[in-house]
Amino acid sequence: MQKITIAIDGYSSCGKSTLAKALAQRLNYSYVDTGAMYRSVTLYAIRNNIIDKDHNLDEAKLIASLDNIELNFIFDSHHKTSETYLNGENVERFIRTMEVSNNVSKVSSIKQVREKMISLQRLMGKKKGVVMDGRDIGTNVFPKAELKLFMTADTDVRAQRRHDELSSKGQYFTLEEVKHNLLERDYADSHRKENPLTQAEDAIVLDNTDISKEEQLEFVLKLIEDTYLAPEKHKHL
Repeated sequence: MQKITIAIDGYSSCGKSTLAKALAQRLNYSYVDTGAMYRSVTLYAIRNNIIDKDHNLDEAKLIASLDNIELNFIFDSHHKTSETYLNGENVERFIRTMEVSNNVSKVSSIKQVREKMISLQRLMGKKKGVVMDGRDIGTNVFPKAELKLFMTADTDVRAQRRHDELSSKGQYFTLEEVKHNLLERDYADSHRKENPLTQAEDAIVLDNTDISKEEQLEFVLKLIEDTYLAPEKHKHL
């Protein structure tokens, strides 16, 4: 079966990672959560006082520290998903906090940080058979990806999803605080100088405001089958 590259971009809390993980499992592809990579760099900066308690970032110090940051995705056979490791430590639960969310956009806007992450991402997807989600995958990391999706959803729906996710992990914030954070990140991601969040011209828009996770997965699988796997099927008729 012909393997392809699937690039998924979109706004925060649109379910990009959820869809990407499900696709990777169904297609037996590798999954790369690029947002987790930037979150891991942010966590490193917070832990090493490169970002202080007032959210001030020492950009020069972070750039000088990039060679000390090692990122890996290791497959967890029990949960059947890849988990993020920062310098040998599983940091999945630490990178999903509001503290990291409040600082990740400023970290991801730094040119040298993006260059290092993009280099790693391209290396991970070199052999195809990969599902990668983020902000600039279809426009910059893999502009020739066979399938590009751009995910979006109503802001209130996204805020409620993120609020529920945080609450389930014991992190309690008001819905307005979560919504404010999402809107700030949307603006920062869309207006940053380095590879801003934009919809690729050939991307298919997937608005999942009113559809379930299962419905969107089946929609994309059907799209892949009809568009990319149909020639393979005809060979065996």
